[in-house]
Amino acid sequence: MTGAAADTPAAGTPADGTPAAGVPADGSAVEAAITELKFGENDLLPAIVQDDESGDVLMLAWMDAEAVRRTLTTGRVTYWSRSRGEYWRKGDTSGHRQYVRSVASDCDGDTLLVRVVQLGAACHTGSRTCFDGRDLPAVVGEPNAT
Repeated sequence: MTGAAADTPAAGTPADGTPAAGVPADGSAVEAAITELKFGENDLLPAIVQDDESGDVLMLAWMDAEAVRRTLTTGRVTYWSRSRGEYWRKGDTSGHRQYVRSVASDCDGDTLLVRVVQLGAACHTGSRTCFDGRDLPAVVGEPNAT
């Protein structure tokens, strides 16, 4: 297709081709993206969750293809609970919701980075992140050391 119509994004899509906030991603694009992911044991992959504003790593959870699909198409993050064997959306019971800002896969396609707006605590313990106050004793490396 040539001419203006070919260069015009679909309604609700910015000129760069990314979906506008609140506009569902194209279903075929979502399915193609999921097909490219490499799910591991039990058909799951890890999702690292990062605060979009501060850059803080909030938590790590697991997703299967359906959880990824729901996350990419709803604007809220959905996970697979390995212990309960069911889907869950952060905040449905606690009120500490996560709203999707972006989702990216790593270079191998076997891990996701989900950037979110986090309302309230990310950790089930009530901590802002799952990593607050849980430092392990480690030798600090120096880049100039041999």
